Amino acid sequence: MYVTTTFTFEGYRVTELFAGVRTPALLIDPDRVTANVHAIVAQLGGDARRWRPHVKTAKVGSVMQMMCDAGLTRFKCATTLELKALLDIGARDVLVSFPHVGANAARIRELATAHPAARITALIETEAHLESWRGSGLGLFVDLNSGMNRTGGTPDVARLTTLAHAIAAVGCTLRGLHWYDGHMHSFDDLAARAHAAHEGYDALGMLVRALTERGIAVPEVIVAGTPATSSAATYAGFAAWPTDVQISPGTVVYNDTTSLAQLPPSWGLSEAVHVLATVVSHPTSTRFTCDAGHKSVAADAGVPTCAVVGHPEWNPARPSEEHLPIDVPAGSPLPPIGTQLLLTPKHVCPTVNNFDEALFVRGGAVVSVERVNARGREGQSGT
Repeated sequence: MYVTTTFTFEGYRVTELFAGVRTPALLIDPDRVTANVHAIVAQLGGDARRWRPHVKTAKVGSVMQMMCDAGLTRFKCATTLELKALLDIGARDVLVSFPHVGANAARIRELATAHPAARITALIETEAHLESWRGSGLGLFVDLNSGMNRTGGTPDVARLTTLAHAIAAVGCTLRGLHWYDGHMHSFDDLAARAHAAHEGYDALGMLVRALTERGIAVPEVIVAGTPATSSAATYAGFAAWPTDVQISPGTVVYNDTTSLAQLPPSWGLSEAVHVLATVVSHPTSTRFTCDAGHKSVAADAGVPTCAVVGHPEWNPARPSEEHLPIDVPAGSPLPPIGTQLLLTPKHVCPTVNNFDEALFVRGGAVVSVERVNARGREGQSGT
């Protein structure tokens, strides 16, 4: 089930409001961004330090600054460009939560050296990753396989004890454990998802205590992407762990049809990002096409790639690169060619990554144009 909240522009008629905007265009509502950030912090008892958001979704430096202004001080990222964007706004605690090696790891070391006031940490899973960090003095998080089977090593006490000593031997420090349980998205029922996630946290808590008893300090533990956010927020056991536990959802800053279906409506989250598209064709009496193909609205999460704001009865079909066909019920009128539509993505993170710039909108008007400065990757020259 895909849901979208009502778009709240006063007297909203998109054709009039954005007639001068070339489409497809990425729209961001900064007021909704701020409200979403505050909504998540509220679910964490008002303690912003319990949230280390992944900025793979935000991508825009000014949005990252808004997150800092709202009290967030800890961040995650995946690429060196995202790291650079965070450092540019003065972030002081960043985990690069991807197991980089080789030249990518060397670039992280370079950025860490250039920003000595920032606490930059890296991610490893086995001793095979350690050579890239030898002599760097950086803190390292150990990535554990939570059952998602994407990355992460076995959560075994003996293995982690040996790895902790190996980390010290290369001149680094064990900063903590990383437990990404993104596979919780497979549970549609919140109670079933919470049960599965809590079983994982029970096991993780036993692991932390066992390591502590062996004299291996685990200063921090990071859990939960967006699918497991509600489960982590309700897990009372964290309070008894001998460590600092944080959650790390990123999608919730903007939201999409998927996250809004995964998280409780009572949290008050809403979509802060839309793609503005234009109707360009009427290929059949029950289908029109707009200019928001998969080079605009990401298609990695499957079809439909989005929902049309204000028209739950319209069904976006399989897109091609530039074209998005949308089917309407038999007998329903087609929107005229030239009509502008607001689309809520099914997966907002790669959708934002598709655009060079974003239009910030407030009260139905474009108030600024912002560069999506963390999209893509750094050039080989570090730019």
